[in-house]
Amino acid sequence: MTARQKKIRVVVAKPGLDGHDRGAKIIARALRDAGMEVIYTGLHQTPEQIVETVIQEDADAVGLSILSGAHMTLVPRIMQLLAEQGADDVVVTLGGTIPSDDIAELKQLGVAEVFTPGAPTQQAIDFIRGAVRA
Repeated sequence: MTARQKKIRVVVAKPGLDGHDRGAKIIARALRDAGMEVIYTGLHQTPEQIVETVIQEDADAVGLSILSGAHMTLVPRIMQLLAEQGADDVVVTLGGTIPSDDIAELKQLGVAEVFTPGAPTQQAIDFIRGAVRA
């Protein structure tokens, strides 16, 4: 298999105490249906657990789903840990109830894209494909 044919590996994770994962499961299925290899970590993951999974799975991208409002605490920690592990080339996307006022700051931290409620799954698929291939 050449590098071009290699499946994109995406970790889909639910950091923090948020107990609602319907959106994460929908995006995981959509990415899988689009031909990506998806590793879904389940609920209540710490930033350390998420980054460990990204490293172990040699992921190209990570999709974080946060509805709890803790994104300004959890995301900076995840970005810091990825950098410490030399994995700052992993494409980080974020979905959930993210106030528009926070999006610019999250992107400054290194988040590649933020998908808010109602974003079509195809938008996430196309973005991850383009970002990983770039």
